[in-house]
Amino acid sequence: MATDKMNWALPVMRLGYAGRGLTYLAIAGLSLWAISQGGDAQGTSAALRQIETSPFGMIILLIIGAGLLSYTLWRVIDGVADLEEEGSDATGIIGRAGMITTGLIHAAIGIAALTLVFRRDSGDGGNSRIVQATETIMSAPFGVWLVGIAGLLTLGSGLYYLHKAWSRSYRQKLAANHFTTHWDGLLRLGVAAQGIVVTIIGVFLIYAFWVNDADQAGGLDQTFDWLSDQVYGQILVTFLCVGLLGFALFLFVNAAYRTVPRLSDPDIKSLADELR
Repeated sequence: MATDKMNWALPVMRLGYAGRGLTYLAIAGLSLWAISQGGDAQGTSAALRQIETSPFGMIILLIIGAGLLSYTLWRVIDGVADLEEEGSDATGIIGRAGMITTGLIHAAIGIAALTLVFRRDSGDGGNSRIVQATETIMSAPFGVWLVGIAGLLTLGSGLYYLHKAWSRSYRQKLAANHFTTHWDGLLRLGVAAQGIVVTIIGVFLIYAFWVNDADQAGGLDQTFDWLSDQVYGQILVTFLCVGLLGFALFLFVNAAYRTVPRLSDPDIKSLADELR
């Protein structure tokens, strides 16, 4: 059922997914290029720095920053108002709480991108801001427990992404058309890759809580570093970057074709119905 008073949230959602898609496209693309040249995968902070020095870099950073802040706003609204009808059972509550948590994480990256535009002495990018935010929270009363809760929510969100990839439940919120029908396999790969990344970040946060050390928290930078230290680490990182390219495509598809149960036209046929 449509909620006309909140229709303004739809363009916010689409801008948010587009900005997030551009972010993952830059990270995965720059990482694969670096790997092909014998280097290491580029985490969030390194990718933002490289964009800053590229042609039209300031414009791209502005789009990324505005898009990620829009994504944060959308996720908070969506999680609180349950615009996508996740429900109030255990799975729905975990999913909605995870939405808000991942939205806030992306806000840190968006602020880092805008800081590079307006302040030339901004320091490191998005990953360091996750560590700084964790340090700030840990220094507050009961802050360590808040980091632990955030870690559990992030871990739950990552497992939720993996469940979406396994069950292909994301199809229910995409409009059916020629593109979504024929590229579904790549969309599924992208959702699974994001599930792996978010799950690992959640584990980092939980470990930071467990050892009471904010330096153990991190984002994509630390995820790439940890994977590269494993057996066949460079191969694992390469596969993950390819998966994140799929996730960037998934985000762009959501920017264009995502439907919201409480806001969109109920007569729009979903991808799930089309493929069923």
